[in-house]
Amino acid sequence: MAKVAFIGLGVMGYPMAGHLQQAGHDVTVYNRTTAKAQRWQEQYGGSYTLTPKDAAEGCEVVFVCVGNDDDLRQVVAGKHGALAGMSSGAVLVDHTTASADVARELAAAAGELGVGFVDAPVSGGQAGAENGVLTVMAGGEPEQFERARPVIDAYARCAELMGPVGSGQLCKMVNQICIAGVVQGLAEGMHFAQKAGLDGDKVLEVIGKGAAQSWQMDNRGHTMLKDEYDFGFAVDWMRKDLGIALDEARGNGAQLPLTALVDQFYAEVQRLGGSRMDTSSLKLRLPK
Repeated sequence: MAKVAFIGLGVMGYPMAGHLQQAGHDVTVYNRTTAKAQRWQEQYGGSYTLTPKDAAEGCEVVFVCVGNDDDLRQVVAGKHGALAGMSSGAVLVDHTTASADVARELAAAAGELGVGFVDAPVSGGQAGAENGVLTVMAGGEPEQFERARPVIDAYARCAELMGPVGSGQLCKMVNQICIAGVVQGLAEGMHFAQKAGLDGDKVLEVIGKGAAQSWQMDNRGHTMLKDEYDFGFAVDWMRKDLGIALDEARGNGAQLPLTALVDQFYAEVQRLGGSRMDTSSLKLRLPK
């Protein structure tokens, strides 16, 4: 069992840190809103601190899961950031979905202190975090990844090293690109079924046993038909992720016409008041 810190107790980080504590690790947490860290301690045990630096002191592995590149820089490299408290030989594992550039930037800063760095965004959403079955796509040195992997296993069903630092973030971009297209296709399919006078639930039962089947269909198809979107991964976060992918594509020459189009569809959903709705809310912009 390891002494670890977890920085960022959002909808993903809160249960992930809980799985670490339940697995027997000695966990210290930090969250910008202290009340949430206190609530986590009451639920799981462990301890909390008032700065990332204090949380990271003496830890073998420090995990971070925050909102975006700027949040990440603040809690890792700021005056009271995690790196200020970490010792040489420790490993920093970043579960934030962020840019590959910030991963390389923070890896360099960590390396100057003798600290390992692994960028390790996750897939599986809030349910995956709560059930401890996330998929982790990682970038970094094999030695650092293997040191962190036994701890990551507390909340992951799959954890793979994809290449050097930044590769985890690049793989997560692929993940979000694929999801965007699938969700738009599902939204259009359910819209078409309703306009054609078909029983949408029966349609899903039938085509869900064929080549059209997907996680999105299994988990979001029936709720799309009911216009229920109060769960899952928010539109605001999906737009942030797609923006990262589109920025990266502009640099590497990849052409992402469908991704760019779906990103604009999500912008329409935001204008309709759906910023915090689940990503399946793409169907909202299609006429009833």
